[in-house]
Amino acid sequence: MFGRFIERRAKEALSDTPVVLIVGPRRAGKTTLVRKMGNADRTYITLDDQTVLAAAQSDPAGFIRGLDQAIIDEIQRAPELLLAIKKTVDEDYRPGRFLLTGSANVLTLPRIADSLAGRMETIQMLPLARAEVEGRTPTFLERLFEGKLQSQQDAIVGDDLIQLALLGGFPEAISRDNERRRQDWLRSYLTSILTRDLRDIADVEKLTELPKFVRLLAEHSGQLANYSQLAAGINVTHKTGQRYVGLLEQVFLIATVQPWFTNAVKRIVKTPKLHFLDSGLLATVRGLTFDRVKADRGTFGSLLESFVFSEVLKLMSASDLRLTSHHFRDRDMREVDILLERDDGMIVGIEVKASATVKASDFAGLRALAEACGDRFAFGAVLYDNMDVVPFGDRLVAAPLSCLWN
Repeated sequence: MFGRFIERRAKEALSDTPVVLIVGPRRAGKTTLVRKMGNADRTYITLDDQTVLAAAQSDPAGFIRGLDQAIIDEIQRAPELLLAIKKTVDEDYRPGRFLLTGSANVLTLPRIADSLAGRMETIQMLPLARAEVEGRTPTFLERLFEGKLQSQQDAIVGDDLIQLALLGGFPEAISRDNERRRQDWLRSYLTSILTRDLRDIADVEKLTELPKFVRLLAEHSGQLANYSQLAAGINVTHKTGQRYVGLLEQVFLIATVQPWFTNAVKRIVKTPKLHFLDSGLLATVRGLTFDRVKADRGTFGSLLESFVFSEVLKLMSASDLRLTSHHFRDRDMREVDILLERDDGMIVGIEVKASATVKASDFAGLRALAEACGDRFAFGAVLYDNMDVVPFGDRLVAAPLSCLWN
């Protein structure tokens, strides 16, 4: 069993908060984690059991009444339970009473979010990070803000890096050595999400068009979101396309990354960017295999960027730093793939490059960001397919991709 970054945070939250909700994609390992954290006094309930689900939906207050401490798995299947939990928590405000998991972000429902304000801590859990697989304690984000990235003599490079991005982070996919069998599992997983989980949270018209819509999104992963173009691909309105993207975000299939901008700089693009949250799933949807990527290295760039973006999100869940993620692009097309803003306003930039060499021109976006940020710019790195850290000017370096987990 892999150690998970968020276990420490979840235990801390249970020590002082009545309700702790762990949200993330289905099959990311949430159930394994909460059952490991359970004890004899904590009742385990899963709403994937149809009989249990029916009981919860028919009488939410009665279902919760009498539960002293409980783990409730897949809470999005009966979100009305959260209102009953609020009532019992208000009557008995002891910390650690309810440990919940959700494979859809129920906090996007306004009534739910408002009712549990101040009573619940939410922690996001994504599929396995590379550092979790290798059993390492990551320090990448802290070192990045300090400007102290190091060369990696055991860096994963070349063909091994391609394999890593194709692998993704779902535990069951990782456990399969055969690429075809791994992609079979990921295809089945995607079908389950699109035909079952989305029905739990919304009425989706044109459900049969969703697989095609997801393929369109996969072709645009790492690009600016053009909702009109995406919607036209399945003959729906701009508004419906935008709603579909929002629903796929709710089930943690994709993420939209908001742009960073400042009123001091007028020439900044303010369009969000799309990313798949698992690079293995992205590769499967796009039909990318190791042989295809190796034969056409041009397909690797967007896949690698989504892999790095997902790894950074996972590291954020492990870090005590309070960070928000953005992207940056100005009207001159200078861009930075990932921008992280610390709660004190300091900013770092990460550019992802799929090649083994880096040129001064690859830092154009980071230099533009540094100029826009002024004194708030802490550091910038181009992560590339090599093992050496190479300085490229004040607070700018090229650094191995393996810095993310070593």
